[in-house]
Amino acid sequence: MSDISVIGAGAFGTALAVTLANGGPSVSLWTRDVDHAEEMRAARENHRRLPGIRLPETLEISASPEAFTSPILLLATPMQTLGTLLEEHGQDIKEAALVACCKGVDLERMKGPTGIMEDACRKAIPAILTGPSFAIDIARGLPTALTLACADKRTGEVLQKALSTPTLRLYQSTDPIGAELGGALKNVIAIACGACIGAGFGESARAALMTRGFAEMSRLVAALGGKRETLAGLAGFGDLALTCTSEKSRNFSHGLALGRGEIPPHGVTVEGVATAAATLKIASKRKLEMPITEAVAALTSGKITAHDAMDLLLSRPLTFE
Repeated sequence: MSDISVIGAGAFGTALAVTLANGGPSVSLWTRDVDHAEEMRAARENHRRLPGIRLPETLEISASPEAFTSPILLLATPMQTLGTLLEEHGQDIKEAALVACCKGVDLERMKGPTGIMEDACRKAIPAILTGPSFAIDIARGLPTALTLACADKRTGEVLQKALSTPTLRLYQSTDPIGAELGGALKNVIAIACGACIGAGFGESARAALMTRGFAEMSRLVAALGGKRETLAGLAGFGDLALTCTSEKSRNFSHGLALGRGEIPPHGVTVEGVATAAATLKIASKRKLEMPITEAVAALTSGKITAHDAMDLLLSRPLTFE
């Protein structure tokens, strides 16, 4: 049994496994695809998800349920499959520390990752790892800082020490609600910013969307019991700044294609699409106005164009900031 198991051999999961395995603890990288596991063992590379990055010889590649018995589990699966994964393997998980490494709101359950983990694994201690980061940067050992949020301060301290490396710096938080919502909602705003640039509305319009989007994020975080100040850190402002300004971001690139009137690439995980729809339902129940999120939900479902969305936002009543 490894000290740490990274569940999910996508780009981000692979990157975390690489940097942690280079740091000393015994680490395993789990994939449900047996053939994929054999490919990675033979090539010492994840050609499918993170080509060009060598997998350390000390990194164990697994397709076995035994990976779920590690004391620390990093769940790096897409947000919309996290609940199903835990339903399938919950019986294999003991009293582990579960760290979500995905960002979003489950469209079916209307919950973020820590809520889903609490429902599925009553004995486990949930945490979330989030912040401004691209998989390739982490895998290459480029300096990266993230937020590690756990309501249990002692567990958070243990995880902070266990998961920090010379190039991956973790800051501790006791506000998982604020941290997970920051990571989820910035994807929605990133789609809006991508559409803005793709449609040719310019950098000033993008800055306005980021700023007013941050205000929407803050309103929802406060309404759901999170701390507004959490959004001023890596999990909110930091992640928003990165995701809304780089074409490496899948969400920004998705919006960019929509703004250009193109069809976004098929088969790419874009968490902001489902998150926008789920967030609107949550906001509606609490009577919160989230006009940018509403516009993104309509844009990504094909109901309006980027120009329609901008017209709707600009025609809203004038108000105080």
